[in-house]
Parts: sequence; C-alpha cells; structure tokens
Amino acid sequence: MDSSILANLTDAAILFFFLGLFVGAVRSNLEIPAPVAKFLSLYLLMALGFKGGQALSSAGITDDAVKVILIGLLLALVIPALGFAVLRSRINPFDAAAISATYGSVSAVTFIAATQFVADRGDAAGGYLTVALVLMESPAIIMAVLLATWTRARVQADAPSPTGAVTAAVGGVQAVGPAAPVEPTSMPMKAILHEAFTDGAHLLLIGSLVIGAVSGPTGGETMAPFVDGIFKGLLAFFLLEMGLLVARQLREVRDVGPFLVGFGIVMPLVGATLAMTLGTLAGLSVGDKTVLAVLAASASYIVVPAVVRYAIPEARPSRYFTMSLAVTFPFNIVVGIPLYYAVAGWLTT
Repeated sequence: MDSSILANLTDAAILFFFLGLFVGAVRSNLEIPAPVAKFLSLYLLMALGFKGGQALSSAGITDDAVKVILIGLLLALVIPALGFAVLRSRINPFDAAAISATYGSVSAVTFIAATQFVADRGDAAGGYLTVALVLMESPAIIMAVLLATWTRARVQADAPSPTGAVTAAVGGVQAVGPAAPVEPTSMPMKAILHEAFTDGAHLLLIGSLVIGAVSGPTGGETMAPFVDGIFKGLLAFFLLEMGLLVARQLREVRDVGPFLVGFGIVMPLVGATLAMTLGTLAGLSVGDKTVLAVLAASASYIVVPAVVRYAIPEARPSRYFTMSLAVTFPFNIVVGIPLYYAVAGWLTT
C-alpha cells in the first residue's frame, strides 16, 4: 500500500495538482482562463465517455457489467440515506440533505484519475464502469429532492400555531418572530429533474459513450490520437486548475468545522468499504473493485451541487461545495485511490 501511495504522489498529473495547490496557497496571479478550464473539463468527459463506449463495444454487456451497474445504483441510494441519518442530528437538516445528496453522487475527475491509475498498473477497469458513473448521478439527484421535501414537511409539522411564536434556524442563524406558513422557494420537482437530466456535461458523457460503442474499432483508430495520445497531458493541465480551485476553496473550510471535515474523510471510507464488500462478493476484478470504490467514495462538486442550489435553496453552498471539493476530492486523489487499489488487491489474492 505504501508503494502505491508513493507511486501516486510522484505521478506527473498528481504533481501538477500539488503545484496548483501551492500556487493558490501563496496567492500567485497564475490563473487558468475560464474558457480553457471549461474546454479541459469537456474534453475529459468526452474522452472518458468515448473510451468507455469502446470498451463496451469490444466486451459487450457481460455479467460483471450488470453486477457493477446494479451495485452502483444501490450505493447511490444507500450512501445519501446513511449520510443523512448521521448528519441530521448534528447540523441544520437542509445542510444535511444537501451534503448527503452530494456524497451520494460521484466525481467524474476522481473517476478519471482512478481509471488512469489502475490502467497504468495493468488492471484496467471495464468500460461499464463509465455506465455506472452516468447512472449513479440520477438516484443522488432524486434523493436530494426527496430529502429536501421530507425536511420541509417536518419543519411545517413542527411549526406552532399561527397565533404563537416560532423559532427558526436557517443557515445556522436563529430568528424568533411571529409564526408564518413555511413557503419553500425551491423549484418544482419536474423542473429540477429536467435540469439535472439535461445538464450539458451529463449529456456529453452519455453521448460520447454511445458514439464510442457505435463507432467500433474504426472509430477507435480514428480517435486514438485525441482520446489516448494527449489524454494524460490534458489531465495534468486540468488537475493544475483543480489545485488552484481547491486552494481557493480551502479558505471556506472555517465555515465547515471539524465535524464536517471529519465526515468528508470518513464518509468516503465508509462508501468505499461498502463498494469493496459488494464487489468482492460479486467476484469483480481488482480494477473494477478499485474504481467502484472510488465512485462510492467520491462526492459531486459539479452536477449535484448545481441541482441542489434549486432543490434545497435553504442549504449553504459554502458547506456542501467546500466539503466535496476541498476535503473529499484531495483526500481521494492523494490517499484514497492508492488505498482502495491496495485493499482490492489484498481482497483478490
């Protein structure tokens, strides 16, 4: 395990992530232009989806593919429910719902780093893991809506009669005043789900997956210089940008607190343990178990937070966004991926 962590820490792409952290920490004026950062993100999603589709085209829908997809969907429902059960007694229930939904979803960048990590070691994961990545977004979004609806119903049920006084805690600030009907300002569920399922990044990933599967070997040969030749270099460039972003977001950790920082480290380990256990029972390979554990351990900082801002407007972005990006993402990139790989290897021998 130590050798895996050391190898990961000296990987060129990961070193660029640390460079970004350092540059951001010293408040340098280095900045990746927003259009360039957006292009890098879209490129990685396109390349990832296409390579996943190619793998599916060559291997087909195997028993392992079905097992991985079913396990992924189960984890996407269990993890947010478990997280909410732990958090609701410690923090504002709206924050608890938002954080739980965020951790029930996945991080595409962490997934990309993990697939590259196992491939470099000769344990490449199956292309069906990309399908699991896509499908695990949806249950987390649905859970976000359901948890928010349940929380609002509880707030309304606990509210005193109109003639009394009410004490409300929103965003951690208490206010006492005349009771008033609770009027959620969130968008309707239909609108939220429409935004989630038509998100551009989500559709690009799905479309690239389909194109990779349909185009077959000929498409793979044509696209190889684009999706393989420059992939590692552009991943390194993107991780540099992520390091800069994490360094800026670390300044918001003071609004998170020690308990939530601990949650941002322990919850990934819990999710990875569940995935590793189910993956071992299903007889998955080392690469598949590692990447499945990464999916269960990661937290979304793009798609789900974008939906949560409408689904749960009462929650504080400085909490759920900072936890996923500034705590869980670097933990998984630096320690989590090699740790999960080492455990998967140990369980497989």
